[in-house]
Amino acid sequence: MRGELCSTELLLWVTASHGIWTQHDESCLSGGKTEQPDDSKSGSTEDSQPDISACGGGGHCRAISDGKVLLDEPPVGTEPCDEHQGDSKSDSWTFTLAVLLSSCFVYNSMSTINHQALEQLQYPSRTGSPSSDDGEDSADFVSFFPDFVWIVRDFMLELEFDGHPITEDEYLENALRLIPGKDPQIQNSNMPREMIRSFFPKRKCFVFDRPVTSRKLLVHMEDVPDNQLDESFQMQCKDFCSYIFTHAKSKTVGEGITVNGAGLGTLAVAYVDTINSGAVPCLENAVMTLAERENSEAVKKAVAHYRKQMAQRMTLPTDTLQGLLDVHVACEREAIAVFMEHSFKDDKREFQKKLVVTIQIKKEEFLLQNEEASVKYCQAELQKLSEPLMESFMEGTFFAPGGHKFYLEARDKLEQNYMQLPRKGVKANEVLQSFLQSQAEMEEAILQADKAFADAEKAVAAERAQKEAAQREQELLKEKLKEQEQKLEVQERSLKENLAQLEEKMDREREDLLRQQEWVLEHKLKMQEELLTEGFEKKFEALTSEINKLKEDIERTRNNYPSMIAQAIDSVRTIYIELQPGSHSVFRLWLKLLRETFRRFENSS
Repeated sequence: MRGELCSTELLLWVTASHGIWTQHDESCLSGGKTEQPDDSKSGSTEDSQPDISACGGGGHCRAISDGKVLLDEPPVGTEPCDEHQGDSKSDSWTFTLAVLLSSCFVYNSMSTINHQALEQLQYPSRTGSPSSDDGEDSADFVSFFPDFVWIVRDFMLELEFDGHPITEDEYLENALRLIPGKDPQIQNSNMPREMIRSFFPKRKCFVFDRPVTSRKLLVHMEDVPDNQLDESFQMQCKDFCSYIFTHAKSKTVGEGITVNGAGLGTLAVAYVDTINSGAVPCLENAVMTLAERENSEAVKKAVAHYRKQMAQRMTLPTDTLQGLLDVHVACEREAIAVFMEHSFKDDKREFQKKLVVTIQIKKEEFLLQNEEASVKYCQAELQKLSEPLMESFMEGTFFAPGGHKFYLEARDKLEQNYMQLPRKGVKANEVLQSFLQSQAEMEEAILQADKAFADAEKAVAAERAQKEAAQREQELLKEKLKEQEQKLEVQERSLKENLAQLEEKMDREREDLLRQQEWVLEHKLKMQEELLTEGFEKKFEALTSEINKLKEDIERTRNNYPSMIAQAIDSVRTIYIELQPGSHSVFRLWLKLLRETFRRFENSS
């Protein structure tokens, strides 16, 4: 199951359970007690995402169906199944891992939300929630903490407050109201209330009746079939499942970074390794570990996409270099998009550099393959076309009077037939030039043997042949210059494409971050208002500095964006300058000098 989870590339809905949990709860969440809502009724915008119910160490992993996985943890304070489970320290770390790994945290308690139920959360809250001693703002944690769902099992009370009916959610909020007083015991009792209110902005409550009324059946609940469960319990299960499946959200680790199965596995290993080393899990370190892995995979996916698309869209040899480069530009654009989609926190642009360099190498490989295919095809065709010419030479046909004229006619016909061949590729002229150069000694021998020419005429003919060869060489150099300019143009387009997609990605990330920061600010302002209404003025004032800092962070996010973009642009430009044969400006100067040389050559001729 672990391998199946870590191999999925889909985004995950991760729901963790903590506290009292039974086989019927597992069946309920998996859809056994009620039909799961179909996708058309779901509030999720993600397509084809599996639902993952997950928790931390000491938990159990079960396949459910349709890509769903249930990882439920042993109840707090239950009998240990081995020497590492069942103690308060294990409970607290399990709680911590459940919170860190989930996007929806389900806490289970029995009968009612009372002092005892809150006490069971108290010790884990001390170890599992961030400490102010770490110098970290609680706002940083609100952004990645999961939604909180409290399930009250075997609920025996009426949902009323001061004689008026209340909802399950109102029941939870009333239970989380802080108790006035400075007594240490009261302060201790308020700790889990404050933790839940501070770190879990989105809260939900469900109450469940007893699943059966018969005491005899209650003793053997694990063996009770679904059809013997109380109807009200089944309806409550249906409501709970509907909420979980409809409101499930993808697991994120702050700043809008979503997590797939492989990413969740990386985070879990990082957290567990940290705990086993005796340290406290650090989200930032885990995210950097995740970024290293995901960015490496993003480069591999992008390069694989580029290679696959290039191979599918090209037939070698291509008619022109530009034809191949146009395909390259399109495939590179798609590859950059693949990288941008799957990468994050590549602040130093080292993985983007790997992508640029690797695609450059792959492009050169395709260019070489294209040239080799062209050379091979052209040489083979010239070999066939030149067979009559070579046979006439070997038979002495061209060594009779007027033989040079016959030779030139035969060679011109060969050239015409060659030029009419389709799909010769980028090396067509170079192969032809090489062939004609190989014919120079043959032509000279035929010319000298031709009795129809006087010595002066032979000299003129030889000079004309040399001039034609020089002109062909010039045309070949012009073609090479044009190819270099085309390649340079493609490099510039590649730079612009990388910059455009990077800026677009940074725009999205900035908007996501601002949206997240403003949401956290709204939550803190709401908390502050509630504290004032409840009469906790000191706690109200204590939140002011945190709120002010959050406002400063929002302003900093807005104001620092232009400098971040400029720095990113400089980094990417540096990558492309390093790819040139010398500096960018030197390479352009070389092309300019080459053009001037051609102009002088043309004028002199």
